[in-house]
Amino acid sequence: MKYLRRGIWYIAGRLLVICIVLGLMITAFYYTMNLSNIQIVLKDGMAGRAKYVMGIDPQRSNLDKFFQPACLDADELVLQTDSGESPYNDYNVRGIDHRLEIGFFWIWPWENSVRIVVSERIPRIDGRVKGLKADEVIARQGESAVYPPAWPEEKYRAQMIRENGQWKIRSILKTGQ
Repeated sequence: MKYLRRGIWYIAGRLLVICIVLGLMITAFYYTMNLSNIQIVLKDGMAGRAKYVMGIDPQRSNLDKFFQPACLDADELVLQTDSGESPYNDYNVRGIDHRLEIGFFWIWPWENSVRIVVSERIPRIDGRVKGLKADEVIARQGESAVYPPAWPEEKYRAQMIRENGQWKIRSILKTGQ
């Protein structure tokens, strides 16, 4: 009887260790999967937003795979672009150097929303004023208006939500510098 009890405790102890190790491996797998999905959606979504505002990608519908519609309807830069008041309307922007720094966050495998602090900046914008509007823009804004205005360096608090298995940006709020 004594040997049977020891044998059962030995097997139970090993099974407990195996279950704990498997649980940690599964948690790590889902964390890294969610981490990579969230980073891709944030980086591609914010870059797509900047490209839309600057006129590189004129289709707002391309942002729907990254943002919820309510987020785009509340974004002042997107609304300015929709109404034709973007500061980049008079420029042919060919490319940008988009940088996004994502702060640390933790997401459990069963969670469907997360808040993240991100810093967005675009240090280089490749473009010039449109040929037909060059004289008008230079007369109105000065010689430096030949090149597009600098993108505002901002810090945002982004809230993301998982819907139908896909992560989307629910809201982006400026937090200030």
